[in-house]
Amino acid sequence: MHALRKNRPLRRIVLTSAATASGLVLLLSLKPHTTPALAQPPSSAASGGASASGGGTGSSGSASGTRTLTGDEVQTRYGPVRVRVTLKDGRLTDVTALAYPSDSPRDREISSYAVPQLTREALSAQSADIDTVSGATYTSEGYRQSLQSALDAAHS
Repeated sequence: MHALRKNRPLRRIVLTSAATASGLVLLLSLKPHTTPALAQPPSSAASGGASASGGGTGSSGSASGTRTLTGDEVQTRYGPVRVRVTLKDGRLTDVTALAYPSDSPRDREISSYAVPQLTREALSAQSADIDTVSGATYTSEGYRQSLQSALDAAHS
């Protein structure tokens, strides 16, 4: 005879209760997803100086010392991306995102985790040959293009 037949209702109650309690414990043991701190959208003073059609690359500093260059503004599906790089003795020492998608809360959330990852990758690779951040494909591509334009300007 089957273990869950009607002639043994107590066994069914015990098994159902144990399964429910186990499922509840597993469910409660899951960690909640925490949202990363949102990055601040770029100020209008930081990105308002040059045109969006390129040619806005500027630099300061000496050729052998520290140079700061601004990459081209790259239009992506979700908004513009633009970076500023700092080179010290030909070595990439800092990358700052001047413009990135920030029109909606979702854009700000994606940018807040993608931009720091892209910056770390760029500083580690010392080039624009960096991996795409999963979930931020368009931002990653725009970041790469703007970074490459700044690096190209540094070497010309």
